[in-house]
Amino acid sequence: MSDVPPNHPLDRPIWSALTTRQRGLAEVSTDARRFPVAIAPFADMADMSPESFAALGALLSGPDIAVLFTPDPVTVPPQFKTLLAETGEQMIGTPADFSLPGVEIVTLGAADVPAMMALTELTKPGPFSARTHELGNFFGIRVGGELVAMTGERMKPANYTEMTAVCVHPDHRGRGYAQALLSAVGRQIVARGEIPFLHVFTSNVSAIALYRRQGMEIRRRLHITVLQKQR
Repeated sequence: MSDVPPNHPLDRPIWSALTTRQRGLAEVSTDARRFPVAIAPFADMADMSPESFAALGALLSGPDIAVLFTPDPVTVPPQFKTLLAETGEQMIGTPADFSLPGVEIVTLGAADVPAMMALTELTKPGPFSARTHELGNFFGIRVGGELVAMTGERMKPANYTEMTAVCVHPDHRGRGYAQALLSAVGRQIVARGEIPFLHVFTSNVSAIALYRRQGMEIRRRLHITVLQKQR
């Protein structure tokens, strides 16, 4: 098995996470690794060789998907079908301090999973599973007892921590909730001596603009590929 690091931990963030701080979560088949399905659909390989793709296929069963974040486009072998091939921007930096007087930011946990799942299903911020919250701290804002906004931590490659699930209920947008939550999550990451980053689809120009206003910068473009084994 190869643990050869990429040129930079964030060039292959999934592989880096599953070979560094989150290696204890990795499901491994020779040169392929993935997070458990109930946590996240992310996977990667040491390289793009036929042997590595075969190893990836060995990790997938039934309707399982593999979501890859790679620096280059993926040439998909015939034993897989491509469900999605898009690009995303990888942004890095500490979000600016931002607070909302009178708005309480709460820590979310296992008891909040149904509400978290409902919010992510409504807003589609990216993959979110029943155990995604186990990857790090998640914070939320409730209005009238309803979870209307949240943000948390996901991949942890080397000394970096990804901010994820940035989502606000459509009826509660424009109130600064996303900025306040990004600020809260970012402060926690920096307090641990880590560097915040996130991913956003290239097409999501409004979100990119929001993150820029928060002081984050685009580090590089990545290719986001979703694969499933042919059946």
